[in-house]
Amino acid sequence: MKIDALIVAAGRGTRLGSETPKQFLMLNGKMLLTRTVEALLASDAISMVRCVISPEARALYDAAIAPIRDPRLGPPVDGGADRAASVRRGLEAMVGDAPDRVLIHDAARPFVTPTALEALCRAKTAAILAEPVVDALWRDADGHADAPVPRAGLWRAQTPQAFPFEGILAAHRAPIDPDKPALDDAETYRRAGGEVALVTGEPDNFKITTSADFERARRMAAVETHREAGDDQMETRIGHGYDTHRFVDGDAVWLCGVRIAHDKALSGHSDADVGLHALADALYGALAEGDIGRHFPPSDPQWKGAESHIFLSHAAGRVSARRGRVINVDLTLLCEAPKIAPHSAAMQAQLAELLGVGIDRVSVKATTMERMGFIGRDEGMACIATAAVALPVSG
Repeated sequence: MKIDALIVAAGRGTRLGSETPKQFLMLNGKMLLTRTVEALLASDAISMVRCVISPEARALYDAAIAPIRDPRLGPPVDGGADRAASVRRGLEAMVGDAPDRVLIHDAARPFVTPTALEALCRAKTAAILAEPVVDALWRDADGHADAPVPRAGLWRAQTPQAFPFEGILAAHRAPIDPDKPALDDAETYRRAGGEVALVTGEPDNFKITTSADFERARRMAAVETHREAGDDQMETRIGHGYDTHRFVDGDAVWLCGVRIAHDKALSGHSDADVGLHALADALYGALAEGDIGRHFPPSDPQWKGAESHIFLSHAAGRVSARRGRVINVDLTLLCEAPKIAPHSAAMQAQLAELLGVGIDRVSVKATTMERMGFIGRDEGMACIATAAVALPVSG
């Protein structure tokens, strides 16, 4: 039986306080999507994996899959306006591969195991991973517990969800009532007349949605990374980055992924975030892989006005592709204004999130130039960044 898998990674937003979609955030040296793809490919039951992504996230996607060499990973599919539209586009792209069954999985569930996948694949009908509800349930009323809800027979749905390919494709092709959108693909399939079995899932197959979820995932990934890396076979590499941009008329600057109100803006081909640019170059330098201009040429119009988190995520993805991890980073912003200290904690948090490391591994500080030079004259600002990464010893 041919079983393909579709990963829905087309979400544009995040509840984690980052501009980067959560599926492309770093989780202890690997992007979340990288871990999710690897989790599915760890099962021999899967014939092919394809990801549905937002078209504007192609550079991030390329960084995410850079460490993966499995030929079962097919080309990505551009997503639609919402999840249902994205799933349909993914299914339509699979028609030529003609699978018997398809698994549909959320990119934000990176800890699904081969055991759970294979149990799902053995199901005779459409089936979903799910866990029985064991906690007491209460209905809310203005922030107060109003009435208990019986939990007998209730299950908490997970993904992947498995379906006969032709059946779920037909279900997604059917007209959709915009006033009653389906909660998930299982509901879409049932509305078309299908039956869905429940297969007991695993507690660690949770969906990363909140900051607390991300911290739980980070702890789990740290254990896995330590086990896989073999620290005695790693070497430390140091990279240095420097970037500068001139001030122009404006009302805000972007620094280390944080927007700061100011009476000027920074001029650049992208969003001119000197912090993210310098740090990306530091990571590329530690890898001896050039600088931002090599990977994202300013002559290429697609990067005009780009958000600089794309560059840093790509650089961090290159570390992951080399089976390495970020140890720590240190940035010094050089400017007379704006004041950096009130925003340094937010910058630390943003960088930690983008790199997938603890906030105690990120340093952001600032200094003036005592009114000397172009920075002292308030004509522009600069950033010096240093990054330490651990890489496998190449011999």
